[in-house]
Amino acid sequence: MLKCRTVWKKLAPLARSSSTVCRQNVRRAGLNSGRIPTCVPAAHMSTGPAGGGRENQLYVLLVAATCVGGGVYAYLTVKGDSQRYQDRIDEIASRSTKQATEQSAALIQLEPPAVEATETEAVPEPEPQAAPSPEEPSPPAPDAEVLAPVETTELPPAADEPVVEASPEEAAEPPAAVVVEEEPPAPSEPSPAELTEPAPAPVADSEPAAESPAAEPTEPQLEVVAESGDSSPASLKLPSHTPYLLIGGGTASFAAARSIRARDPGAKVLIVTDESVPPYMRPPLSKELWFSDDPSVTETLRFKQWNGKERSIYFQPPSFYINAEELDGAENGGVAILSGRKVVHMDVRGNKIQLDDDTEISYDKCLIATGGAPRNLQVIERAGEEVMKKTTLFRKVEDFKSLDKVSRNVKSITIIGGGFLGSELACALGRRSTECDLEVIQMFPEKGNMGKVLPEYLSNWTTEKVKREGVKVIPEALVKSVVCKDDKLEIQLKDGRLVKTDHIVAAVGLEPNVDLAKSAGLEVDSDFGGFRVNAELQARSNIWVAGDAACFYDIRLGRRRVEHHDHAVVSGRLAGENMTGANKPYWHQSMFWSDLGPDVGYEAIGIVDSSLPTVGVFAKATAKDTPRAATEKSGTGIRSESETEDTATSAVASSTSAPAMVQQKDEYGKGVVFYLRDKVVVGIILWNVFNRMPIARKIIKDGEEHADLNEVAKLFNIHDD
Repeated sequence: MLKCRTVWKKLAPLARSSSTVCRQNVRRAGLNSGRIPTCVPAAHMSTGPAGGGRENQLYVLLVAATCVGGGVYAYLTVKGDSQRYQDRIDEIASRSTKQATEQSAALIQLEPPAVEATETEAVPEPEPQAAPSPEEPSPPAPDAEVLAPVETTELPPAADEPVVEASPEEAAEPPAAVVVEEEPPAPSEPSPAELTEPAPAPVADSEPAAESPAAEPTEPQLEVVAESGDSSPASLKLPSHTPYLLIGGGTASFAAARSIRARDPGAKVLIVTDESVPPYMRPPLSKELWFSDDPSVTETLRFKQWNGKERSIYFQPPSFYINAEELDGAENGGVAILSGRKVVHMDVRGNKIQLDDDTEISYDKCLIATGGAPRNLQVIERAGEEVMKKTTLFRKVEDFKSLDKVSRNVKSITIIGGGFLGSELACALGRRSTECDLEVIQMFPEKGNMGKVLPEYLSNWTTEKVKREGVKVIPEALVKSVVCKDDKLEIQLKDGRLVKTDHIVAAVGLEPNVDLAKSAGLEVDSDFGGFRVNAELQARSNIWVAGDAACFYDIRLGRRRVEHHDHAVVSGRLAGENMTGANKPYWHQSMFWSDLGPDVGYEAIGIVDSSLPTVGVFAKATAKDTPRAATEKSGTGIRSESETEDTATSAVASSTSAPAMVQQKDEYGKGVVFYLRDKVVVGIILWNVFNRMPIARKIIKDGEEHADLNEVAKLFNIHDD
C-alpha cells in the first residue's frame, strides 16, 4: 500500500496538468466561438485546423491509461504484501517452537539430576513468556532462559508464589523480601537481578520465615540485623508509614485497635509499646493471680476467677496479631505490635514519630495511650542503689513475676501505701504468709485502709478485715528515711518507730506518662496531670489520648483524670471510633472495683473522696453478696466487661423498710455509700452490691437533689434476700 501511495503521488501532477489543459482548451474554444460571425456554420468549429478535438482525445487516452496502469500496479502490490505478511507469520510461529526447544534443552543442562522431575513440570511455563514477545528480535530469548530456571527452583515449595508475585512489583515496596537477602546488588531492573543472583539454598531458608504467621521468628531477625550494624535493612523491614498509629500497649490501646477494626475492617493498625508482651489486663496482677494454686502461674499467666473459670490475662493470643514487617503487605489489614520499642520524639507538624533506635514512622492518625509509671517515695530514691534493688514499684507483668519470686525467698515484705493497690497486695500476700512463714507489713499515713476513699467508719472496718488476713497494719506512718544495714532495710518513721524488713513494695500512686508532651507541643493539665483533651478525646485534629494519660472534661463532674480499667476500655473504644470519623463526645461515667479477696469487694463510680459528705445505707449480707457470687452470676471476672449501658429506668425499688442510716454496730455486710457535693450525688460506692452499676450511673447523670437518700438506696434492692 505504501508503494501505491508513492505511484499516486507521481501520477497526480500529470493528471492535474492534463485537467488544466482541458479546461484551458474549453475556455479557448468558447472564446473563439464568440468571435466567429453568425454566418459561419457551426460545423466549422470542429473541422477547422484551429480546433481542439485532437487534444481532447489525447487527454482521454492519457487518463484511461493512467487508471489502468495504477489499478494493475495496486493489484500487484497488494498481492505481494499479502505474500510477505504470510511469510512473516510462518516465520514467527516457527521461531516460538524453536525457542521452546532451546529453553527445554537449557533447563536440562542447568539443573541437577535430582530436580529433573520438577523441571519437566515447569518447562511449559516459559512458553507464555516467549509468546508475548514475537515482534521483538533475539533479546527476549536469553531473558526467558534466565527466568525459567529460577522459577523452577522456586516452584517446588508452596510458599514461592508470594515471592514470584512480589518480584515484578516496584523495588521500593517492602514486600520484596528478596532485597534483604541480596544486600550487595541494587539493580535498576528488580525482577531479573532478584531472580538470578540468589541461589536455591537461600530461597529455601527464607520460605519458612515467610510461611510462619507468628511474630517470634521475625523478632530475632530484627535483632540480628540491628547487631550487624546495617541500619538500612532494619529500616526496610519496619513500615515507614501506617494509617493508624497507637503509642502504648495497654488496655486503652487494645480497645482502640479493636474499635478501629470494627468500623474499618481493612484498617492497618500499628501498636508501639516498650513492653515485650502483647496487651493484657492489669487488675488480675494484684488480685486473682495471687490466689492461684498453679506453681507455674508466673509462666502461664493464667488464673482462676472467683467463679472458678480459668482465663489468661492477655486479651488475645499472639496469633491474633500480625508481624509489623507484614503490615504494609496485608491485603485485609490487621493489628501489628512493635514490641520493645519506645517513642522518644513526636513531630506533630510532620505527622511522624521517632523511636529509641532512630527509626521514623509516619502516620495519618495517632492515639497516645502511654498510661503512667508508678510513683516512688523521694526518701527511697535518695537512699541509694542498695535500697532501690530491694524495692518494687508494682505495675507490669515483670513486676508481678519479680514480687512473686521475692515473696518466696524472703522473710518479710513491707507495703507502703493504703490505697487500692496497696490493700489488695497486702491481702494477697497475707494469704501467702501462712503458707511460707512470710511477715507482711502494711503502713500508710491515713488512719485506716483506703482512708482517702472510704468514710472513716468503713475504712476502719476494712483495716480490721486486712488484719484478719494476716497483715500487720501500721496506720498514720510517715516515712522519714530508709537505709540498708546487714542486708536488711530499716524504715525510720517520723514518730520514731523503726521497722525492719527484707523488701519494700511502694504503692503510692501513679504518675501519668507525658514525656511526649514537650516534643509534640501538647498541653498538660497542671492540676490533674495528663494530656488535656476535648470532649472527643482529641489533643490535636489527628491526635487522640485515652486511658490513664487523658485529662478530659466531664460534663457532670468537671475536668478529671481516671486511672481505672473500665475508663481505659471505654475511652480507648471511643477514641478508636472517633479516629474513624465517629466524632462522639465522651460522656461515659466509668466505674472501678476493688476486691479484698473473694469475700469482700466493692464497685464505685464518680468522685469518691472521703473529704466529701457521705451518706451510707447498709443491710445484712447473704452468701450471694460476695465477689465470688458476682462473677458466678455474670460469668466474667472483669466486672466492667459485664456492664451494660441500660438507663436503669426499669429498676424497681424494694418494698422492704430500710434500716436507719449507717448501722451503729460494726457490721457492714452490704450497702450503698453516697458522696455529696452541694447536696447533689457525685459519687457512689456499692459495698458488696454487684451488677447494679447502671442504676448508680443514672443517678449521677441526673444530677438531682434527693431529700431522702434512704429511698434512693431502695433502687439497689439491698434489703432483698
